[in-house]
Amino acid sequence: MTAEKTVARNQPVIQSLQGFSGRKMDLSMVMLTFVICFLLSLVVLIYRDVRRTDLPPGIDGPFKLFLISIMLHSSLRMGSILEKLGICTKPTLLKWSSSAMPAGSEPRLYTIDTKFDNVTVRIYQPKGLSTGQRGVIYLYGGAGLFGSIKAYRKLCRYLSRESESVLVCVGQRLAPKHRCPTQIMDCITATEYFLKNASDYGVDPNRIVIAGDSTGAGIVPLVCQHLLTRKDLPKVRAQILLYPNIQTLDYNLPSYQQNRNVPILFTKWTVEFDLRFMNVKLAYLDQVLKGAHVSEEMKMKYKKWIHADHIPDEFKVRGYKPPPPVPFSKELHEMMKLSFDRKHCALLVEDDIVRQLPETFMLTCEYDVLRDDGLLYKKRLEDNGVPVTWHHAKEGFHGILSSVDWFFEWPCGRVAAEHVTSFIKQF
Repeated sequence: MTAEKTVARNQPVIQSLQGFSGRKMDLSMVMLTFVICFLLSLVVLIYRDVRRTDLPPGIDGPFKLFLISIMLHSSLRMGSILEKLGICTKPTLLKWSSSAMPAGSEPRLYTIDTKFDNVTVRIYQPKGLSTGQRGVIYLYGGAGLFGSIKAYRKLCRYLSRESESVLVCVGQRLAPKHRCPTQIMDCITATEYFLKNASDYGVDPNRIVIAGDSTGAGIVPLVCQHLLTRKDLPKVRAQILLYPNIQTLDYNLPSYQQNRNVPILFTKWTVEFDLRFMNVKLAYLDQVLKGAHVSEEMKMKYKKWIHADHIPDEFKVRGYKPPPPVPFSKELHEMMKLSFDRKHCALLVEDDIVRQLPETFMLTCEYDVLRDDGLLYKKRLEDNGVPVTWHHAKEGFHGILSSVDWFFEWPCGRVAAEHVTSFIKQF
């Protein structure tokens, strides 16, 4: 009887626990269903993105590039979701993912993390070198949004080791937290410091070159232009521009059309990153892509430097259609005013400045949206008597040098890297 009474007395509690357990199971099923639906939706979106990917005949390592493209699309899609949820921005996720892969160590180099006048730098110094060595200042890419010293460890180690140079990788601060021209000023500050104090690092100040890739390559000539005003500093010996992102006026040049969906840099991604860098809303992306931010007057003024007519015909074989006229947006022009600033765009600088620039190495890639940026700037330099050593990677695409010394290295990237180090070793 006692047991029966106890059970009867506890019956409401037992029913309550059973109900709680049921609700808990229902909640778990709801969460599981949500996660499955979310993952399936993400897969569908990524699949749709990947289907638009173009791998032209002749491109180096298409299958390997396709796999990298899937990873990149996944990161960008996840970045968009996290950004909408307010967890982190898309560039933040890209910066994390590009820096996450372990790079090991390099026993043939000393590595020093320090600051040059409050600008973070990492110095790579080959062991056993005497004083009076050559120096390289490296300005990394990443659209001014997600590049980092850590992401460029492998490439910087390779360049320092193979060229037998002391290399300084400049840790420029990033947008949008630090708006332009912060990135340019950080690079100028670090370069001036190194030129002044080169001997402290065993470097001959007259044997220093400045190099950079993508957005960093766009900053290199801006630094060199600034240094022309600093007569108290040693002259930079050369500049090295690796697939430079050097203008934001015309996104309809032949290479932007031909390679619009070629990994690892799509045309729309280029515009998106440029807008983020300049703190312009992405809602204007399509208008900027069509050229609505540039007035007819501006187009005529800069046609002598930025126009498809200056691209050799051999680079139009894969297709080119002159863009149709679009209505000019004065409001958008004002938002994009950095595009027309000579301190931001090296292609807009007058000839009397260009002809004073140092000897140049230029790397362009056939399957890169930025190919024609490099070709246009190469022409400007040559037209003004600046010696240019040009390597065109016929099988290459944007970012090929970033694969050097990694397990997924592309052969065209290794060849291009060897051309770069050979150029550096001349000085």
